[in-house]
Amino acid sequence: MALADEFEISPQAFNQSGPKDLAEIIAALDSGVKTTQEYLGGVSDSAAVGNWRLTANGKQIVAMPRVAMIRAFMLNHWYHHRGQLSVYLRLLEVPVPTIYGPSADENPFAA
Repeated sequence: MALADEFEISPQAFNQSGPKDLAEIIAALDSGVKTTQEYLGGVSDSAAVGNWRLTANGKQIVAMPRVAMIRAFMLNHWYHHRGQLSVYLRLLEVPVPTIYGPSADENPFAA
């Protein structure tokens, strides 16, 4: 989404296919992380503060600096899902790992 100056959402074109296996999920994650690192490592200041638009059926939904879109749409969305995952782990009685420091499931006195 951040690579272009405008992103057109089209419910008709949305076709979400599920992964075939765990290897496909890991490969997609690795590819996405690599693409993101390359983009963020090379984006210019002018591109980062340049205008970015979200449109639907050719109508503008929102416009903001690209850096604000990356923060709001990408990073905040990631944090949100990490929070959801920790709730699911807790409900399944799986120990919650460190997120922002030790969790209540970790023994601070263990060696």
